[in-house]
Amino acid sequence: MTPVLPWWMMPAAFWERHCTVRRKSIYSGIIPVVAQQLHRENIERVVKEALGTSGVSIPDLTAVATTVKPGLALSLGVGLQYSLGLVNKYQKPFIPIHHMEAHALTVRLTYQLEFPFLVLLLSGGHCLLAVAQGVSDFLLLGQTIDIAPGDMLDKVARRLSLRKHPECHSMAGGQAIEHLAQTGNRQQIMLRFPMQQYRSCDFSFSGLQNIVNNTITRKEKEEGIQEGEILSCVKDIAAAVQHTVTVHIMQRTYRAMVFCMKNSILSSKNATLVVSGGVASNQYIRKGLKTLADVNGFAFLCPSPRLCTDNGVMIAWNGIERLRVGLGVLHSTEGIRYEPKAPLGIDISKRVAEDSIKVPRLKKIIQLAS
Repeated sequence: MTPVLPWWMMPAAFWERHCTVRRKSIYSGIIPVVAQQLHRENIERVVKEALGTSGVSIPDLTAVATTVKPGLALSLGVGLQYSLGLVNKYQKPFIPIHHMEAHALTVRLTYQLEFPFLVLLLSGGHCLLAVAQGVSDFLLLGQTIDIAPGDMLDKVARRLSLRKHPECHSMAGGQAIEHLAQTGNRQQIMLRFPMQQYRSCDFSFSGLQNIVNNTITRKEKEEGIQEGEILSCVKDIAAAVQHTVTVHIMQRTYRAMVFCMKNSILSSKNATLVVSGGVASNQYIRKGLKTLADVNGFAFLCPSPRLCTDNGVMIAWNGIERLRVGLGVLHSTEGIRYEPKAPLGIDISKRVAEDSIKVPRLKKIIQLAS
């Protein structure tokens, strides 16, 4: 079967040549109108290069798969319009893709993994725990109630002015935090862990971000420097932030594991934790989650860092998965719309909270993360 064409499949070299604006604004985030314009300017060439690299032509394709939800409306619109143009011109089936569903299923591209499995998605725009029961069958256990961990780490990096740090000037925010944390002492900076009073699988990072900002302001006053200058304790702050985020994620994931086993949603014989999304590339977070999985008798799987971050391969793979089982393969493009906001699966987070599952004391989870 010929691979399905994702509208934004980009050869790595081409992507690098066209990410200058994104890299220059790595601490200020993506500007929607700029992203839209870059999409419009490059999408035609991207598709041609992807086809050329693959050695196929559009008539050879079985179908066209495209992200339609969730995401930036302006960018989704450009991709959808271009894709539908190809679909109508070449009379190909169209497969609309849910961005988070694609992240969740990417692991099945490189591992022989059967349903069901527990999946933790960590990125700059999302943070959720769900059970994947099928290609388009998910149970949502919990999600962030405010911002995502990647967003929070980027904002902390910006507040610390890490692009001025000699070791981090070319790194993205989360990457800079991880790099500096390696040689920092987290015990020098005490941060409060979020949502300790709530026995749910939901996450929260905005409160932690405020605490970190206040800590940075206090340290600047102690050192007599202005905002925008590099603190002498910057590595310690990075280590403390990374550790606190990791423990918070581990604690909610621990509860999800217990909930799934208690309610026979997963079997103890082949329980698996899959971690994906851009933040899953953080080795400290990944190590903590693997230790957690080992302790609870779960197999631990994580796509390669290249497949953890947003990529065209995962959209194509989700298209192939749907094509194989005949789910959401459309032969008419009438009424197709993009959706900037879209939930994943059936939300049972209230049921998780009602179970009020107590997990081991925070001290034990901190030890697992260390």
